[in-house]
Order: sequence, then structure tokens, then C-alpha cells
Amino acid sequence: MARVALVTGGTRGIGAAISTALKQAGYRVAANYAGNDEAANRFKSETDIPVFKFDVSDPAACETGIRAVEAELGPVDILVNNAGITRDGMFHKMTFDQWSAVIRTNLDSMFTCTRPVIEGMRERSFGRIIIISSINGQKGQMGQTNYSAAKAGVIGFAKALALENANKGVTVNVIAPGYIATEMVKAVPEEVLKSKILPLIPVGRLGEAEEIARGVLFLASDEAGFVTGSTLSLNGGQYMA
Repeated sequence: MARVALVTGGTRGIGAAISTALKQAGYRVAANYAGNDEAANRFKSETDIPVFKFDVSDPAACETGIRAVEAELGPVDILVNNAGITRDGMFHKMTFDQWSAVIRTNLDSMFTCTRPVIEGMRERSFGRIIIISSINGQKGQMGQTNYSAAKAGVIGFAKALALENANKGVTVNVIAPGYIATEMVKAVPEEVLKSKILPLIPVGRLGEAEEIARGVLFLASDEAGFVTGSTLSLNGGQYMA
């Protein structure tokens, strides 16, 4: 029977590409989303991937939502922790609400989404936990102390969890994308893109969401069983950690 994969933030942008690639590779996929019903329903109709609405920052909502996924598709074998938000601003002007919203969604979700599935993975002696971090969690970014802190935090989380579960057949790895051609990045004025962003990327272009998805496919596979606690930097050479 096909393995079950849950992708948080899985109906838009990088998450949508990951969900689609996993389905095409033969996995049974569930895509989580937070609030955009229109986009989620459109994604569902276009891909035939079931969607599940719950807030990844809320432990009770995650417990209920993940149990609904498992009731419909079966136990989660692959968890892709992709959901994330930004609330940018210079730190000396940042509010606690801006800080807290990002930490809850981008970092607390490592606990709220992983805790309900980790025991089952250990019992079945197989699991793949893949976390989408960011180049800005590796190098920092002005105006993103909250986001950079959270995205750096998930790397430490992955390393510790990888050590705890390495002898149980459960791997934990991170992908750190650079600038990817999502709707958000494409909305940047073309002149800014050409003069401020592309010159920083040695390969001279934005990444594609499908390139991140291909990294996920490898880390989710049986062939990646010897890879754990690692961070795969997919940024076109912009930052070499």
C-alpha cells in the first residue's frame, strides 16, 4: 500500500509543488492549509489531493486535523513541515504580536505537527520528517529577526530529533531554499529583482518550486535512509553553509 504523506501549507507555492510531486511519485498525499478556502478548493479540484484545514500553531487543532488525515488515508509516514508566514519589520520597531505570530507558525509547528505522528513512525520503524527552512535561517536577513530565528530554530530541532530517532528508521532532514519563483517573489518589481536579487545568485536565476519538491522526493525515499540530521541548501550558490 502506498505510503501516506502530509504536507503542511501544502496547497500553495512551494507546498503545492511538493504535494503534487509526492502524488505523482505514488504517495497518498494530504495537503494542509490554514485559511484560504478558495485557493485550497481550487488546488483540490486541479490535483485531486484531499485538503485539510487546521492551524499549525494550535496543538489541539493539529491533533484533531492529523487524526482526520489518518482516518481518511492511513498513518502518516512522511511529514513535510512546510507551513510558514512572515511578519517583517526592523526589530527596533517590531511588536510582540509580529514576533509571536511567526514563532508560533514557523517554529512551534515543529512540535504541534510532529508530536502526533512521531510515535507511530517509531512503532512502524519507518518515518521521514522533512522541514522547509530558508536561506535566511542560515545567514540571517535584515528586517526578519523573527523569521530568521524561527528558520534557524528548525535546523536545531531537526538535528536533535534526528539523533533521537536514527535507530528507529526515522530520518529528519531540512531543506533551506533561497529565492524561489513563487507568487510572493514574482510580485517584487522587476527592476528590484534584476538589480538587487538576481546579482546575488551565482546561477543567475530564481529557483523553481519544483526543484525544492525534487529535494523532498529524495529525502522521502527509501534510498535516503542514510541521510539524517542534514540541511540541503537549494539556493543557486547564494549562500554556502
